[in-house]
Amino acid sequence: MAREAPGPTVAEGEATTARGRRLHPARMGIATQLHFPSAFSSPLAILIVSSVEGEADLSMKCESFADFARLLEGEGELLRISEPVRTDLEITALADREMKAPGGGDALLVEKPLLSDGSISPFPVLINAFGSERRIEMVLGRPLEKLVEEIRALLHAEPPHSFREGWELLGKGLALARSRPCRVDHGACRDRIVTMGPSAKIDLRSLPVLRCWPKDGGPFITLPQVFTKDPDTGKRNVGMYRMQVYDGATTGMHWQIHKVGARHGAAYWERGVRMPVAVCLGGDPILTFAATAPLPDGVDELLFAGFLRKKGIPLVRCETVDLEVPATADFVLEGYVEPPELRPEGPFGDHTGFYTPVEPYPVFHLTSISHRKDAVYPATIVGKPPMEDFYLGSASVRLLFPVLQATFPEIVDLALPPEGVFHDLVFVSIRKQYPYQAYKVMHGLWGMGQMMFTKILVVVDAEVNVRDTADVLFHLCANVDPERDFLFTRGPCDSLDHAQATPNMGSHVGIDATRKLPAEGYPRPWPEEVSLPGDLCRELFARFARKREGKGMDLP
Repeated sequence: MAREAPGPTVAEGEATTARGRRLHPARMGIATQLHFPSAFSSPLAILIVSSVEGEADLSMKCESFADFARLLEGEGELLRISEPVRTDLEITALADREMKAPGGGDALLVEKPLLSDGSISPFPVLINAFGSERRIEMVLGRPLEKLVEEIRALLHAEPPHSFREGWELLGKGLALARSRPCRVDHGACRDRIVTMGPSAKIDLRSLPVLRCWPKDGGPFITLPQVFTKDPDTGKRNVGMYRMQVYDGATTGMHWQIHKVGARHGAAYWERGVRMPVAVCLGGDPILTFAATAPLPDGVDELLFAGFLRKKGIPLVRCETVDLEVPATADFVLEGYVEPPELRPEGPFGDHTGFYTPVEPYPVFHLTSISHRKDAVYPATIVGKPPMEDFYLGSASVRLLFPVLQATFPEIVDLALPPEGVFHDLVFVSIRKQYPYQAYKVMHGLWGMGQMMFTKILVVVDAEVNVRDTADVLFHLCANVDPERDFLFTRGPCDSLDHAQATPNMGSHVGIDATRKLPAEGYPRPWPEEVSLPGDLCRELFARFARKREGKGMDLP
């Protein structure tokens, strides 16, 4: 059966204009300077085995994207649009304007998405829901830096020296049981169940799937949680791979060769058997965040989500495939990939800011759609930065940074500037103690998960602010002798990188912009940077405040 009522009621009884308006005063998020992460292949399992108790939070009430929309609107973070807006390019234009606004703009709830056939989809669209630091912290349920310190404390936990310490550690360890997913018999994701066939009341064409950019090959599902299972070990993976909608019952499945989903697919391919796949949309927003996080290979995304939420994720069995999915999902698309079937996929306006070309990818065949009775369709767009994924990536970098520091204690900070479209450019600051330490860090980072895709890696001294691109470029230009300080190597590259002559492989450069030691072939004394005494500046600036308008000073 199709959904009977159009979308969630957000703050019912409140009036809205046709163009949409904010119902509460805006509370602007503060844009962070950390950017989309690369996976750190390190003992993150240490992090998962414990959880620090904390106060209750509003985000824990968000079991669906309808709940999420209500929470965002109640906090002044959402703009409702009640006038029909086309899924073809128009929603992209509105969302792109918000994403590039200071602080990430507002989340948008498009209540009447206009489909390509001229009809109104029964499902509203929520977009840019993760597009500010404040909204990310609402998803996480606490301030990001507080969660970072919780993780840091777990990683530095020492063996107990007393019975009391042992009891406290045991209590933390028991939190693992609370973080594990749990099986339930029924969930809201089963409110409506539609089996694909000639009599199906809805199909993929009923969903408000966006065609994001003018030359895209078609509409693309952009925020899927793709569930697959290793046929050898039975281990689950939840990835996020774009899905081009070909028709009402088939899509592309854009898992690149480096992704876990592609590895699972290859195992089924070798057996020549059908691969079960389930795709969830929405549900608890922590699930979308976990699906985007670059976790080390083998770490269960649902266990990570349970750790962040401080409770296990409830799962139900799928109707037509042998998989389990979150019980509170807004939509569940069940189906299969049939190796070795491939189909041209693309073009697609990607996070690189360019269209990725048409290439063959596996085909996902839909067997069933189920959804909540109040289902909201989650969407995002990618393109020239900054976009919504900037904030998702920022949070992932901060959360996983303590794990990185546990492996490389000399690292002070790390940033991926938005101009590098995630992993093309990485800045890292270190406490340098010995010659060629910068090169040691470069080689180590290139060997860690998706950091292998980093094309340009710049290492600076500890006092350089890697979140200030101007500060990094100043020290890079001042401290570097290109012949001495550039390290070129070859290795795997991102499949979406159009600059490489051969797909998936190319060159990388590491730049040592630290001050040089005599053992590194620098015989002269290193010059001191010019600066004024801090005490002098603080005292003087307290006496002579800057004018807020115009030029000059306000004299006492």
